[in-house]
Amino acid sequence: MNRRKAEQGPDGGKMSLGGHLKELRSRILVCIVCLVVGVLACLAFAPEIVEQLTDLGKGYGYQYVYIAPQELLMVQLSVAAIGGLVICSPVLLYELYAFCAPGLKRTERLTFALAVVCGVACFCVGVLFAYEVTVPFMLYFLINLSVGTDVTSAVSIQSYVNFLLTVFVIFGVVFEMPVLSVLLTRLGVLKPEWLAKSRKVLIVVIFFVAALITPPDILSQVMVALPMMALFELSIFLCKLVSRGRKAKAADPAG
Repeated sequence: MNRRKAEQGPDGGKMSLGGHLKELRSRILVCIVCLVVGVLACLAFAPEIVEQLTDLGKGYGYQYVYIAPQELLMVQLSVAAIGGLVICSPVLLYELYAFCAPGLKRTERLTFALAVVCGVACFCVGVLFAYEVTVPFMLYFLINLSVGTDVTSAVSIQSYVNFLLTVFVIFGVVFEMPVLSVLLTRLGVLKPEWLAKSRKVLIVVIFFVAALITPPDILSQVMVALPMMALFELSIFLCKLVSRGRKAKAADPAG
């Protein structure tokens, strides 16, 4: 706090451009150090995490190979990098909030903080849903394509882990839909009427996106599209509640 006061100019307490740049540099440095520490910490547990991921497929008969000398190492580095990012996300989000907070009103700061907390929670729920429901279903369906044929499963460990991580990230981002919709409605950018009127078009878009991010089979597409449709309907419901609150507040002279 004292450092920030020292960087304030004499014109009413506003921080100079140089002060903002110094603060931004220090916060970026904190984020970088935190990420490096988090990645190094996760690197020690990367083999156990990779084993946990491969156990998902072993139960369905998957066998894993690596086709390049460095492939297993690269898989562990990828897992450690993502794990470090997840562990450090509270610090990263706090640094972002602390940098933006002085320029926001009290209600805007509260909205920003709630959006960050709810966004992290929804992302974790999306990853958990993919881990418990979507990924087992996909693995079971894909391995059964070889039943009755002479083809044997010998999957590259890097391809397998990248497939799982991609699915986890996709579902984590998809589950952010309600938070993003509510935030845009709260800011007045999005109206629930627009979402309701474009429901038919967006359902087609949802199935198109599901077809792009899943294996080329109908069941996998439906498994991805159905949660997206449910989240879309939830977004409309929450946006209507937020919109009613904004209208009631605007109609109340005392508010």
